[in-house]
Amino acid sequence: MSRGLVVEDEPARWPGPFPGRDASRQGRRSRPPIPDIARICVDDGPLDAGKTRVLFWRRVDRIEPFMIGVDSAALDDLGDRLRRARWPERETVGDWSQGVPLGYLQDLCGYWASRYDWRATEARMNQIPQFTTRIDGLDVHFLHLRSPHPDAIPLIMTHGWPGSFFEFERALGPLTDPPAHGGDAADAFDVVVPSLPGYGFSGKPAATGWDIHRIARAWAELMTRLGYDRFLAQGSDWGTSVSTSLALHQPGRLLGIHLIPPLAPPDRNAGDLTGRERAALADLDERSRTGSGYSAEHGTRPQTIGYSLTDSPAGLCAWIVEKLWAWTDHPGDLSQVLTADQVLDNISLYWLTGTGASSARLYWESITQVTEWFTTATRDTITVPAGCSIFPKEVPRPSRRQAQRRFANIVYWNEPDRGGHFAAWELPAVFINEVRAVARSCHRPRRPA
Repeated sequence: MSRGLVVEDEPARWPGPFPGRDASRQGRRSRPPIPDIARICVDDGPLDAGKTRVLFWRRVDRIEPFMIGVDSAALDDLGDRLRRARWPERETVGDWSQGVPLGYLQDLCGYWASRYDWRATEARMNQIPQFTTRIDGLDVHFLHLRSPHPDAIPLIMTHGWPGSFFEFERALGPLTDPPAHGGDAADAFDVVVPSLPGYGFSGKPAATGWDIHRIARAWAELMTRLGYDRFLAQGSDWGTSVSTSLALHQPGRLLGIHLIPPLAPPDRNAGDLTGRERAALADLDERSRTGSGYSAEHGTRPQTIGYSLTDSPAGLCAWIVEKLWAWTDHPGDLSQVLTADQVLDNISLYWLTGTGASSARLYWESITQVTEWFTTATRDTITVPAGCSIFPKEVPRPSRRQAQRRFANIVYWNEPDRGGHFAAWELPAVFINEVRAVARSCHRPRRPA
């Protein structure tokens, strides 16, 4: 006669500590964590006799509700560090060519220390359904919004550096419930927004190997756990590469991909380059010459820069806001496209999760391959239906004929009149229209009646 079930951990792989114990894993769960592998045994005798026999292994693919809950001590420490910042002398030029101007950064950090309200951001984000699940030994944090409309298309959207799920915040409502925002229910999506490994509230890899292809495999597993056999993959920055990897290695799972932009190299030796192609090539060369130092540091010594990014909030702020200023489409005033609160929401996320080093390591893992994709050569052909949005302040900006050499099934191509690297963040209405147009251009799945 069985005496009941005995559950043994094999091994006990618990998520990170609860809030207040580790600033890198702030957040709270609705119930205690459990192992993601359980060995279920039946006891056939006294426990001390060792007469247990293993009946089966059961994988516990738990999806846990998640809410953001930063410890007050972490916020107090942030304010103290900002007020005690040690500043360098001012720049010797009158523009941003040497980096973030001293006065600009002092003003932004002063606002961060005295008036910015993380608790308001926390409360706002906790209105959005958030979850964690453990995939391939790592906790993955994600937003998941199911549409109220029955024919909604599953959509996974991936951010990059120095972005986060905040990029997509203003697009979530219109994408999941178009009629509530003046749209058509036929354009509805079930939206999934995961945080990259080492970013936000996702876990930090403790060993090498978490490159874009491993992330793509994790995203495919995530969508399986959520019940989506096929889906649309959308991305910018690292998200472009992750979505492209999905198309390369798991094309049967995809309804299509939406890339901002597609990564394909220019043909420098072509004798018939158009004016736009020449301008895009000149911008790419200028970015390589004057704007890629951060990438070289991330790609070669992420641990070294990580010490500064996790110890100095002013330093982290400068490291990130310089790219926000340089990569967005504005006439010289970043606040015209992103408010100070939006900027600080994102920077605060990097600070409070302590992900300065872990986020940079993705460059160490993958930037060499990805750089080849948009500068020199590609050796693959992607046949998944592809929609491409090329914003005018983005770098790189391949032309359609250049992209077609790699993406053989481009079903949608558009070059909006304005916008930069963070399209969903800068111009959510334009971004939403682009996503909808791509979905319409791909085969729309219909659920059985």
